Amino acid sequence: MEVGIPLLIVGFIALVILFSSFVTVKQGTIAVVTVFGKYRRILSPGLNFKVPLIEQVYSRISIQNRSVELEFQAVTIDQANVYFKAMLLYSVLDQSEEAIKNVAFKFIDERNLMQALVRTIEGSIRAYVATKRQADVLILRRDIVDHVKEQLDQVLETWGYHLMDLQLNDITFDEVIMKSMSQVVASNNLKAAAENEGQALLITKTKAAEAEGNAIKIAAEAERQAAQLRGQGIALFREEVAKGMTVAAKEMESANMDTSVILFTMWTESIKHFAENSQGNVIFLDGSTASMERTMKEVMSLNLLHDQKVKK
Repeated sequence: MEVGIPLLIVGFIALVILFSSFVTVKQGTIAVVTVFGKYRRILSPGLNFKVPLIEQVYSRISIQNRSVELEFQAVTIDQANVYFKAMLLYSVLDQSEEAIKNVAFKFIDERNLMQALVRTIEGSIRAYVATKRQADVLILRRDIVDHVKEQLDQVLETWGYHLMDLQLNDITFDEVIMKSMSQVVASNNLKAAAENEGQALLITKTKAAEAEGNAIKIAAEAERQAAQLRGQGIALFREEVAKGMTVAAKEMESANMDTSVILFTMWTESIKHFAENSQGNVIFLDGSTASMERTMKEVMSLNLLHDQKVKK
């Protein structure tokens, strides 16, 4: 029995040492192995073997993407306070031995790494914003991100990390500045609305003037055509009257009668027409014999002129 107990103890110790020789590394994680505090090698995900009692797992480093939210303040060149809310996405540079060594030994712990990373990003953004005006900050969101990534890529590589993305989710100013910016936007909208309304009114009045001008042109053209037709009608009427008088005069001459009878008849018919269609209006008409003779002579002269044109 005295010999069996030491054997059991030795066997138990051997089993403990044997089981401690196997190390399981989770997927997405790299284990760093040291020997007496000095870096020795890295262990990839899965079941790995290490020398018991000599090799020690110093740390387990996640190679998955990590994110952190930031809130900080910057001042523009025109002394306006700008407040940023950002989301930082970063990861281990790669699974190479050199990158893993940098991640494992550059910083004492994760808290110190995050402190250095956040302060570096804040300093880069503040230095960039300090050269810009308040009105330009909102439209430079993409430029700020590109500037930070350009400045930090080399620094983070020496730490074993890579900046994958930086999203500026919220950019705000002091309440007074926000209020003034809202007033500027409102005044610009009112100005644009007034300009649009003025243009609409101008177009309406222009179209109305064009329509009125076209209506006047159409009415004038119609009046011109009507006057032309009235003139043609009067000319045709006079032509027919002259033809009728010529025929009547020829018949009177063939009957050996005085043609002045025709003129006298026309004179009396005209007076009768005036009396029938006057509708109560007063018409002053020289009904003397001298006036009738003068009118007859004028009519006879017109007939003679017409006969001369016909003979020609």
